[in-house]
Amino acid sequence: MAISRTELLQLPLHERLQLLEDLWDSTAAHPEALPLSEAQCRELDRRWTLHEQDPGRGIPWDQARAEILGDR
Repeated sequence: MAISRTELLQLPLHERLQLLEDLWDSTAAHPEALPLSEAQCRELDRRWTLHEQDPGRGIPWDQARAEILGDR
């Protein structure tokens, strides 16, 4: 049974949020279905090379998150 976009948008907010979560979880469960682009692969290679050259260069996730969110 197909559901139209209009019907989906008429669902109560809590049902739309649950549907969104379910869709995200089903997508995240199969990351191989979303291949990286060439640009993404190059960027990951570049970052890995920098890490190998200076492993201490990075910062812990908690610190990075605080800086991103301005919790300094």
